[in-house]
Amino acid sequence: MSDQTDTVETADGTGPSVPPVRLDILSDPICPWCFIGKTMLDQALAQVPDHPFTIEWHPFQLNPDMPAGGMDRRDYLEAKFGGQQGAVKAYLPVVEKAAEAGLTIDFEAMERTPNTLDAHRLIHWAGIEGHQQEAVDALFRAYFQEGRDIGDHEVLGDIADTIGLDAAVVRRLLDSDADKDDIRARDAHSRKMGVTSVPTFIVAGKHAVPGAQPAELWVKVIEELKSGALA
Repeated sequence: MSDQTDTVETADGTGPSVPPVRLDILSDPICPWCFIGKTMLDQALAQVPDHPFTIEWHPFQLNPDMPAGGMDRRDYLEAKFGGQQGAVKAYLPVVEKAAEAGLTIDFEAMERTPNTLDAHRLIHWAGIEGHQQEAVDALFRAYFQEGRDIGDHEVLGDIADTIGLDAAVVRRLLDSDADKDDIRARDAHSRKMGVTSVPTFIVAGKHAVPGAQPAELWVKVIEELKSGALA
């Protein structure tokens, strides 16, 4: 960032506010808490439109050893939670918190649990084109509300098209090994730094905020940043 872009303007354009603050978010598009966490963060940002955050999303795979083609969701739940009853018990807090955030998650529509390496590649490429937020939103909607397999290249190509990317180019990239090693390396780096779960939010490169936090907390963080209390 150049010295000429070290401030952001207030919402009404009257003058400078506070310097931009980097907000790094480690997430996986099949993580329901990540979907909820993003929703509540977005609610806070809507309440404080002159917030200083510049946001970047980073890859973290919940299931890095998932087969490339994913697996049947029933089989996945059986292996992870010991069957449907275990899954219901595990996901009940998710359903309750999603409802509090105004979200509906259609678990019944999910037929497969994908390997998310390619979804993370799409997020990376969308970021290069300035569409990272839209990619993250679209992937969450596709998986949690539409029951689509976001490990499927056709689905990812369609998502790319809806957010303004060249679907043909994205499909060619998906069919190659482009950036696979980079995504894996970034994931491994986060684990090496001590990240064990997502979502994890890192404010200004030094303050870690784990988990899906309510909008009220983010509003408080923004207020502290703007007052200089959180340095």
